[in-house]
Amino acid sequence: MPRNKAELTSIHHLGNKVIDYAADYSPDTLEAFVNKHPENDYLVTLDCPEFTSLCPVTGQPDFGHIVIRYIPDELMVESKSLKLYLFGFRNNGDFHEDCVNIIMKDLLKLMRPRYIEVEGKFNPRGGIAIIPFANYGDEAHRELVQTRLSAQMNK
Repeated sequence: MPRNKAELTSIHHLGNKVIDYAADYSPDTLEAFVNKHPENDYLVTLDCPEFTSLCPVTGQPDFGHIVIRYIPDELMVESKSLKLYLFGFRNNGDFHEDCVNIIMKDLLKLMRPRYIEVEGKFNPRGGIAIIPFANYGDEAHRELVQTRLSAQMNK
């Protein structure tokens, strides 16, 4: 999927109708700043209760709640840039699972945190709520990755 505003992507509807969505979210929107306490393992939680993307099948808006938790290393994400980045998904046709993984990978690339997890709690459409979860941890936090993934699976 294109990740640049200048690029366009075609997404096919049911019934052979094609819709073009401009890719408005870009990892270039994200900014980082220096963590003043890199010697500490501490958790940062970022909560976006008004996340919106477009269904790639119907073109209808999907509403969700994105929660990002991470243990920073040397860099941290600047919150205003994160807000603008997340709001950029409003014009994109991405499945919920894609949104969560794209967000996690873009933040990984920006900050290289010790641990990160992204959870999406999407409002039901057609009677089904989708709650994707993705996480990553460096070598020292591999056990946390498995523990958190197991906890999600046992909800």
